[in-house]
Amino acid sequence: MRTLGVSILGLTMALALNTSFAADDKAAGHDHHAQAFDQCAKACGDCARACDSCAHHCAHMLAQGKKEHLKTLQTCQDCASHCSAAACITARKGPFSDLICTACAEACARCGKECEKFPEDAHMKQCAQECRKCEKACREMLKHTGAASVRDK
Repeated sequence: MRTLGVSILGLTMALALNTSFAADDKAAGHDHHAQAFDQCAKACGDCARACDSCAHHCAHMLAQGKKEHLKTLQTCQDCASHCSAAACITARKGPFSDLICTACAEACARCGKECEKFPEDAHMKQCAQECRKCEKACREMLKHTGAASVRDK
């Protein structure tokens, strides 16, 4: 029972601190900054799901003997992993958001390019579109991390 009480107290304190930080951010005009992180997290989550679905589609294509889908299968799997990590880190506005979004934007650019090699395939086309949206959201979010100014120095 004591452990439960300590856990609830810890959770209550964490929530209070988070609420306090959120109020401070809002008061300091950081709504746009937070919004960029949230939009990026959503785009990354959407892209991860699209890439996982597309990888499944590519596996079916491989099973039908279409060996040209091996690279897109692997590309979509790797992109989904990058996007999933980026969604988690940016959703919590983590200090490594710049690192993961730089990698995620590049993964999405590569995955989108691979999927665009099959323009007649609706599944691949949808994946490429989600990759482009995610890449754009990551690059936009990077403007809010200060990473660009650090690299320019």
